[in-house]
Amino acid sequence: MSKGTVKFFNNTKGFGFITEEGLDKDHFLHISGLIDEIREGDEVEFDL
Repeated sequence: MSKGTVKFFNNTKGFGFITEEGLDKDHFLHISGLIDEIREGDEVEFDL
């Protein structure tokens, strides 16, 4: 499981990006993959 920080999330449009910890790499995030609500700046764990 990877860790990262929510860089951007648009709840209305249902998508955003997570910056992976230790890498300068962003990953696309779709609302259908969420378990709980998130906000920009939240620290999260995720699987790709």
